[in-house]
Amino acid sequence: MTTTQVVGAGDLFQVLRDGRPRTRAELVQETGLARTTVVVWMNALADLGLITPAGTAASSGGRPPSRFVFDPHAQFILGIDLGATHGTIGLTDLDGKVIARHHEQLDIAAGPTMILDQALDAASNLLKARATDPGLILGVGIGVPGPVEHSTGRPIRPPIMPGWDGFDIPNYVRRQFDVPVLVDNDVNILALGERATAWPDVDDLLFIKVSTGIGAGIVAGGVLQRGAQGAAGDIGHVQVPHGRGEDDLEATASGPAIARELSERFDAHLDAGDLVDRIRIGDPHAVEAAREAGRSIGEVAAICVSMLNPSTVVVGGRLGVEVQEIIAGVREVVYRRSIPLATQHLSIVPAQGGVDAGVRGAALMVIEDQLSAIAIDDRLATTNQSQR
Repeated sequence: MTTTQVVGAGDLFQVLRDGRPRTRAELVQETGLARTTVVVWMNALADLGLITPAGTAASSGGRPPSRFVFDPHAQFILGIDLGATHGTIGLTDLDGKVIARHHEQLDIAAGPTMILDQALDAASNLLKARATDPGLILGVGIGVPGPVEHSTGRPIRPPIMPGWDGFDIPNYVRRQFDVPVLVDNDVNILALGERATAWPDVDDLLFIKVSTGIGAGIVAGGVLQRGAQGAAGDIGHVQVPHGRGEDDLEATASGPAIARELSERFDAHLDAGDLVDRIRIGDPHAVEAAREAGRSIGEVAAICVSMLNPSTVVVGGRLGVEVQEIIAGVREVVYRRSIPLATQHLSIVPAQGGVDAGVRGAALMVIEDQLSAIAIDDRLATTNQSQR
């Protein structure tokens, strides 16, 4: 058996995070650690509430040895997925499984204090409804529909979020929930949630959201790629190759852009919802407008595919999922324009994560940060200092 390199209790906890019960003796064999070290570290992890007894193993003589397992219900995560016109607030366990949710309409342009208060009130109501102690919240993850400096959690000049530029979201949220608060672009958390839900074995994935705006989340080598400042994947502001004029992708193929084009054609005010309805009844102008939008998205996606070589491209967002003509247009152009080696085994598919994808992705962002080996060792060190 190949041993797992373990240099601290946090590393030992990572071994247990797969959910398989183990005895102390099995952990000694798996890690190569001394038995006394395993016993001490297991006791420390049990004191944090992260592992729990899981019955006994077969005995080879004497008392049967106890098994221990990661307890995903030891604490909880609040995941908040804010879009331009909707928000989903959810409670998850430490595996990222959504156990309660609330979905409501909102207007992100109403400003940060109003929208965050609305989301935090919904979160408090979820906790009350489940009689969950707020002290059991490990952290809060938030996705917003605009560029975010991930290191600070502040939106940076978000186009559709007036009043949010530079707003300290983590500090505002910690006034109600005094726990770590992580913030990211909504497309990044959707990429995390979609991958965990539908494509857990895919290490190279490109998630494209088509809604009020257009953006991409990039998973390469199994890791979400944010770039140097957190701006990776902002394809909405890329000029469309072979496009009309100098408009960027968002101004050409987003929901409002398509609706605007149809409004001019029919001399009537239409929104993205009207577009979906017209496509459902087979309106040829709406169908062609959506297909052309898909081709424009495909022009940019083809460059991404050739550069990043993902094995799966997932098209999400309301329009990406509900309007088949958009994904058909993406496929048409990507398979034609990307290099053959990159498209040889490429799948271009609609999102499957549903309404929970954003909440789950926001929670997973917190989980990977707060349950990392380093974070666990830091928690144990802090606990030891407070007990002295």
